[in-house]
Amino acid sequence: MSEPPIVIANREHLWWLLNEASQLEHMILSQYLFAEASLKSGTEDGLTAEQADAVAGWRRILHSIAVEEMLHLALVSNLLAAIGAAPTFGRPNFPQRSGYFPSGIQLDLLPFGEQALRHFLYLERPEGMQLQDAAEFRPVPPTRARLDPADLMPRGQEYETIGHLYRGIEEGLRALCAQLGEPAVFVGSPSAQATPQLFRWPQLVAVTDLKSAFTAIDLIIEQGEGARGDWQQAHYGRFLKVWREYEELRARDPGFDPARPALAAFLKQPYDIADPQPLITDPGTRRTAELAAVAYELVLHLLTRFFTHTDESEEQLGLLVGTSISMMADVLRPLAAAMTTLPVGPEHPGRTAGFAFEMYYAMSNFVPWREPSWALLHERMRVLVERCRAAEKAGGPASAVAASAGIRAAELAERVRAHVPPRLLPS
Repeated sequence: MSEPPIVIANREHLWWLLNEASQLEHMILSQYLFAEASLKSGTEDGLTAEQADAVAGWRRILHSIAVEEMLHLALVSNLLAAIGAAPTFGRPNFPQRSGYFPSGIQLDLLPFGEQALRHFLYLERPEGMQLQDAAEFRPVPPTRARLDPADLMPRGQEYETIGHLYRGIEEGLRALCAQLGEPAVFVGSPSAQATPQLFRWPQLVAVTDLKSAFTAIDLIIEQGEGARGDWQQAHYGRFLKVWREYEELRARDPGFDPARPALAAFLKQPYDIADPQPLITDPGTRRTAELAAVAYELVLHLLTRFFTHTDESEEQLGLLVGTSISMMADVLRPLAAAMTTLPVGPEHPGRTAGFAFEMYYAMSNFVPWREPSWALLHERMRVLVERCRAAEKAGGPASAVAASAGIRAAELAERVRAHVPPRLLPS
């Protein structure tokens, strides 16, 4: 049974769907990073040498797929900028089990294991492939009625696979160009594009016309579900390889568990989720979670400034990109991994904390002027450095990770500080 066609009759319909694609890519890569952080570190975590080797390989695969999802997020941001829309890195909080996205797309943070792998295979399945989601995700009836092409205002539409969403966006771009003309569709400034030179991603495509837009969309589809049926090296095929290896090791040792019992836990009840969520109550774990939350917030703000920059120089644009990548790799990633070794609190015995990628508010942008925007970035980075130092002094199992994160965050803050006018620096 074929999926219903996606309707794109005007620019706002396209804008809506690209924003939804951006949120999906952001949340899917967060799921992969959560599973990666939950993996045990080796024989010191009770694994045999063979199991430790397998887990190390799975960690590399998960991380490489998450990095490709970051590339997809950058490509969607380029598509948004190309049609004159401001890219955004805001999104709803986890979990999203039904209602926000189409009925067949439910998202949650799970530690690595059978349920997580089944869920990843389901999300990355090629268009037309029949597959059940993990047992933790219950099917719900469709909630989105088909959009009437005559409707001026956009709204959510149903699609079963991510590939179908992008093919719908592709057809919508083709139709809009036929209707308005290519120059009138791609009105965005080329200077707003993320380029391979700045991001050091050879596959990154700057979108300026229909041809480059199709190249970007094809890359997203091919890396995720595969090139029109050839999925062996795509995300689906790589997850299937991990699944088979995992099942083989489990068959030989039914007690084999490659992951820590990480539970996605929050510092406070998410503002946009009605059902009560697990909260971190252990004081040491809360300190580490706060550091991770600020680091994550800074990654998003740095990227937001890049994609909506004004008069930044090439050096400053490169600094925004490099600082966001370093903040993710050298500060957030080790803090998130450290959290999975720490207790959530007595309310959840036997469970360790998983970084929930918590969104504290509906993200907006800085003011357009460069100097105050950079001043705010530096100010928040200083807060992170100070909190890292305080966590180090407080001691505890994660104090060494906090100290290392603080040193790296201080180096990054100094780089940003050099581009803030002295009059805007704190006394």
